[in-house]
Amino acid sequence: MKFGRRDDRRRQGVVLSMSSMIDCTFLLLAFFLFTTAATRPEDRLTPNLAIDRDRERGSGSDFQPQVVEVFRSEDGPRFRLGTRLFADKPSLAAALRELPRDPGLFVRVEGSVNVAFAAAAVQAARDAGFDTVTYVPASP
Repeated sequence: MKFGRRDDRRRQGVVLSMSSMIDCTFLLLAFFLFTTAATRPEDRLTPNLAIDRDRERGSGSDFQPQVVEVFRSEDGPRFRLGTRLFADKPSLAAALRELPRDPGLFVRVEGSVNVAFAAAAVQAARDAGFDTVTYVPASP
């Protein structure tokens, strides 16, 4: 039996490699940095539809969307804002400048309309000063 060797091991103690501990530390650090979201959490996003809590419940004026409809008629593509019809982008932009910009604007486009006219309606809204313009394709 070799008792002398066993005593030598006890005197040396346990030797840990520090390089593997440092590697694990950096891997954990990188994991937590990459998994932390850099964007705002979804519960703190501001919605496009603002709710006015001071108004009484059930009134019809709580939310009235501002919608520009782009559709095709016999004379060609037209823009409709409420009951008013427009044939070109400058006249639509002039009418949109009269609207409030806070609630944003919806652009609803029928399926038979050329993409250029849909883009013209969105651009007219941007030219009128709307920051929030939502494109809504017509349902089939």
